[in-house]
Amino acid sequence: MAIQSWTGYCTNVHAGANLEQTQQNLITHASRVQQILGREQPLGVGLWLSNSTAQSLIEPGKLDEFDQLLHENQWIPYTFNGFPFGDFHKSIVKHDVYLPTWWQPERLAYTKNLVTILDRLLAPGEEGSISTMPIAWGTPGPSEDLWSLAVQNLLDLVQHLYDLEQSTGRLIYVCIEPEPGCLLDTTEDVIEFFQQRLFPAGNAERIRRYLRVCHDVCHAAVMFEDQLSVLEKYAQAGILIGKVQISSAIEIRFAELSEKERHAVLSEVAEFAEDRYLHQTTSRDASGTLRYFDDLPFALQEASQTLPEQETWRIHFHMPIYLDQFGLLRTTQSHIHDFLSEIRNHPEIRHFEVETYAWGVLPKDLQHNELAEGIAQEIHWLRQQLTHSKQV
Repeated sequence: MAIQSWTGYCTNVHAGANLEQTQQNLITHASRVQQILGREQPLGVGLWLSNSTAQSLIEPGKLDEFDQLLHENQWIPYTFNGFPFGDFHKSIVKHDVYLPTWWQPERLAYTKNLVTILDRLLAPGEEGSISTMPIAWGTPGPSEDLWSLAVQNLLDLVQHLYDLEQSTGRLIYVCIEPEPGCLLDTTEDVIEFFQQRLFPAGNAERIRRYLRVCHDVCHAAVMFEDQLSVLEKYAQAGILIGKVQISSAIEIRFAELSEKERHAVLSEVAEFAEDRYLHQTTSRDASGTLRYFDDLPFALQEASQTLPEQETWRIHFHMPIYLDQFGLLRTTQSHIHDFLSEIRNHPEIRHFEVETYAWGVLPKDLQHNELAEGIAQEIHWLRQQLTHSKQV
């Protein structure tokens, strides 16, 4: 039986860090998304389950009930987002989303619980993916002892996934997701981690099968990485991309604006400097030199002293993927097009997930009257792009 490709949306867009809220979110929002898109085909859902939700689900009987809910509504849980551990919609998340780290046992235990749940929910013969954080936030850097603990925890996970496939035939892989500001925030960082730390410590062939990469298009764009080069570098290193998060960042091209417009665009982007999430910002000048800010307010503070002229800014704020421009601000939507233009040459990449989790903190004029309308528009747009990419 052929393994299917899936496209859907990540449920980390919904507030709710316990099982009851998770189920209600699906009933309220996923049902409406499906109604808008049409019920002719199942709806892919990239489930986000907090640690407390995952612990609740593995209690006797809970998984059967949850599986029945998904099955009755034709919601296909092909992938999990295992990055946020706790409440992803509390008033201030910021750096808390990077805890626990991969050298802490809680991260390993949480991920193993997700493996157990995904194995139970997937249809026979289907393979599943789980995205996870890129070890830890980047500063301060860990000691060698902590690096070693992280590697050992990941090798423990590899053994767990290997044992699962040997006993049941089920293939599940965990995908490390590079993110700006983290220990692994570029393609080169990920490749170096695999080649210098993971492969020497274990069975390289087995590691390649069960540890893969989650490529977030927005994250790579913020780091000014070329999307096609990303695909090429991972392929040359023999590292598989297990899932792709289709997402788009904010971009400002100061060189294309008048002085008056530069002042105005800074006022526009200041609306996105909200308190809940980090919005890492990278600036590239005319010479190609990159400067990095941990959060958008730091970049704005400097810009208030010296008005940018020849720079391009890219901001980690997940924008609706169907948007190319709004006001004087642009998005990195073209990077999605670039990535998808090559996807027909990578049939091994089967899991695509819209991950616009920031709907709730978007300026009001970019929001829909109903959250499901925005999600459905994104999924429809992505389906169209994927169809076109495979036909070209």
